[in-house]
This record gives sequence, C-alpha cells and structure tokens, in this order.
Amino acid sequence: MKTLVCTEPGSFAYTDSPMPARAAGQTLLRIRRIGICGTDLHAFEGTQPYFSYPRVLGHELAAEIVETDNPEFRVGDTVTFIPYFNCGACIACRSGKPNCCTKISVCGVHADGGMAEYLLVPSESLVSGEGLGADELALVEPLAIGAHGVRRAGVQPGEWVLVVGAGPIGLGIMELARIAGGRVIAMDVNDQRLQFCNDTLHVEHSINPTRDNVMERLAAFTNGDFPTVVIDATGSLNAINNAFQYMSHGGRYVLVGLQKQEITISHPEFHKREATLMSSRNATRADFEQVIKAMVSGQLKASNYITHRVSFGEVKDAFPSWLNPATGVIKAMVSL
Repeated sequence: MKTLVCTEPGSFAYTDSPMPARAAGQTLLRIRRIGICGTDLHAFEGTQPYFSYPRVLGHELAAEIVETDNPEFRVGDTVTFIPYFNCGACIACRSGKPNCCTKISVCGVHADGGMAEYLLVPSESLVSGEGLGADELALVEPLAIGAHGVRRAGVQPGEWVLVVGAGPIGLGIMELARIAGGRVIAMDVNDQRLQFCNDTLHVEHSINPTRDNVMERLAAFTNGDFPTVVIDATGSLNAINNAFQYMSHGGRYVLVGLQKQEITISHPEFHKREATLMSSRNATRADFEQVIKAMVSGQLKASNYITHRVSFGEVKDAFPSWLNPATGVIKAMVSL
C-alpha cells in the first residue's frame, strides 16, 4: 500500500508498505479522507511536542471498514474513530479520562497515522458515522477537541467567551461555545481569519492585538466585566502569557493550544481574580458524539471549514504551502 512518511522536519517521502494484518481487537480501515491539522503542520515544521521521526502523520480521518470484530459495525460502514489509544487501567482511564491516559498513544503522533491507504485501529475506538459523509467525518476529531475545551470551561448561556486563535481548532471552539450559549469574541493576528469568523461563523466581536487596544476593546464589549471564559487555541507562548490579564474576576482560563516552554504569570494578578487555570487535552467519546449530533442537526457545517482539496498523491508537493497564511487555508482535505 502507498504511505506518506514525514522522514524528518521539512521532508516527506512516499513509500510502499506491506498491507496491515489484523489481529483480535483490531479493525482494518480503508482511508477515504484525511484532514490536515495543526499537529501535522507543527510536526512538519519540527515544533510539535512529544514527537519523533520518521512518522506517518494523520489522525483526522474518515474511513471504510474492511475487516472488524466489533459487533456493532459491519464491513463497508463509513466511520471515524477516536485516535487517542489508551491503556484502560491507569488513574486517568479509571477516572473516566482516557483522553489523558498516562500511557496514551495518539495516532499520527506517538504511533503511525492515517496518511496511508489502509490503517489498523483498536476496534473499540470506532465511532459510528450516523449517515454523515466522509468530509464531515474527517472533521469530527478537530471539532471534538473544541467541544472538550468548551466542556472543560463549563460555558454557560450568556457568558462572554474570548477565544484566542482563529485556526481550525479555535474556529471549532467558537462554534461549540456558541452552541453552548456563549457570546463569543475572536482574537487573532490574521485579519482574513477574523473576517471569516464574522462573516461565516457569525461571531459577535473580533480583536486583532497587533493594532487594537485589547483591554479597551474587551472592556467595551463586556461592559467592563471582561470575559468570564478565556480559551487559548494558539500554542503561542506570548499569546498564552498575555491572555491571563484578559479574564474577569472569578474567570476560567483553558489552554487547548500547546507549546514547549514554561508559562509565566503575575501571581498577584492571577490570585486576586481567584481565577481557574485548566488544560484541555484531546477529547472523549462524549465529545465525538456531541459533534456528530450537531452535524446531523445542521448546527455544524463541514463546508464552512474546507478551503483546500488535494488527492493523496498531491500531498507531498502541496503540504509546504499550507504553512503560509497567505494561502488562506483553513482546512485542507485529502481524498483517497
């Protein structure tokens, strides 16, 4: 089978790999769609934590079942799956948090992923497609990341929610915060992305910190209260550190974005707010099911996100361009 391997930062190579042989507890999938995510881009750049090379990228996937021993599914079903493979026995798994398993193996990060014609996955990881198309199913995972971050924040109807970062994950957070009833403020340094937030996602307000006075704008939008929820989706140390000052007294700050360095905060400023700081890692089956339900009902539209399409054979040449903001890529989708 044809496989695309990231051999080292900045380099891809197509290879011919043997067909995977299924064992008990595994399902063989034929990959139909691959969504390109920030993790893939960062891995190609060499800036992704928890990463080693060579690696087959890809975990935003839609696929057709070729072989399975999961009695709830049949050969030919179009599905997605939860790409965070957990041990089932550690403290996190026993506490209902398999998304942060102590021995987690994330498909396309710790283990080879779906940039291949076929892929073996744990049968228990399968998620029913509920009649959705391949494009939609390949977008479930990144939107589930957003759903999990919003659930961690406990967004309530009427709350002001500042989402820092209007990349694909941040856009999903905005949509899921809106569905939860939050009043969303988008922040990004890319005016094109902010315009997309306003025009396509109907976000109420937006801020570009390179030209706007952030504190003044937030005070004006929230009648001086400031956002009760701040969610970072940048993975930028500077953005993460700056955003501590943006939340209200009693506010919650959720880090969805990930970077490699140490966070620095003013303890007195954080303390006087009696603020809550949380991380949000991956997603759970409940988050996947929430996103699929929202897609089926029409609350989330895959067509809003897909801006670029290529065939599998074109990925190697097209991939570097997706690192350039000038290309206007929001979500690149690969078809097999």
